[in-house]
Amino acid sequence: PMIGSSLAYVGNELQILDGVGYEQAHNATLRPSQFHGSLYGVAPAKRGALKPNGQWNHQEVIVIGRTVKVVLNRKTILDIDINDINDPKTLQRHPGLLRDRGHIGFLGHNDYLELANIRIKEYPRAIVNNSPPPGFRALFNGRNLNGWQGLMKGPNNNPLKRAALATAQRHAAQAAADANMTAHWKVIDGALAFDGKGRSLQTDRDYRDYEFLVDWKILDKGDSGIYLRGTPQVQIWDTRDGERNAVGSGGLFNNKDPKNPSVPIEKADHLAGSWNSFRILMIQDKVHVFLNGKLVV
Repeated sequence: PMIGSSLAYVGNELQILDGVGYEQAHNATLRPSQFHGSLYGVAPAKRGALKPNGQWNHQEVIVIGRTVKVVLNRKTILDIDINDINDPKTLQRHPGLLRDRGHIGFLGHNDYLELANIRIKEYPRAIVNNSPPPGFRALFNGRNLNGWQGLMKGPNNNPLKRAALATAQRHAAQAAADANMTAHWKVIDGALAFDGKGRSLQTDRDYRDYEFLVDWKILDKGDSGIYLRGTPQVQIWDTRDGERNAVGSGGLFNNKDPKNPSVPIEKADHLAGSWNSFRILMIQDKVHVFLNGKLVV
């Protein structure tokens, strides 16, 4: 099928297939990810739990975040985390893997099908918890932009030139920057969200040596970063969007010293649209960046 024209690609399809006789007859022609219960074209299900044709099967599908579990006739035949799918061709061919919500549907495929006892139990969405762990304090309270300010435009985003401004000039420039901030940075469901159209955001005070924890997620073709003392920048991007991005997030993007490369030593990103976690140590002139528990810089 053409990419974009089939729900198996723009969405996520769990295969429904005839019973034992069909599987045996077509064993040689079907790919593993095309048998019953598989995430079609992506992840193969275990076989052997289907009843013979004409008998009722009972199937339970549990989808929580990026995890998909399929239990067929009391046997678990699929249990995957979509974040673990990292084959570039698969991700490109199946953009539906990036979806975090959608309709539930049954496929009309020119074959007779009966369905009964269709039921659903919805789970509440995970609540973003902005409470800091012991020894840390929260830079973001999950409710508003207290503790943050907009970045001034033009030469005034340089801290030395900003400090040289007269008091009235500095207050006027910061007020304009804060207006830009509140127009494009919002608190949505406890998370700090940027619409991609305004300027950068910064803390309202300076920090020298620190350990910094932050959870982040980016969408399709997204590109962003975190500046640690104004420099260096820790890179964030969709790792599927071009060869440059394929190295993964966490690298020091603007590091020009060839002795200290800008590329991470390991790719540890979760799939775009999923939450990732940075642990960053900024101590004197050394930076350590951990992404999802793995040292990348």
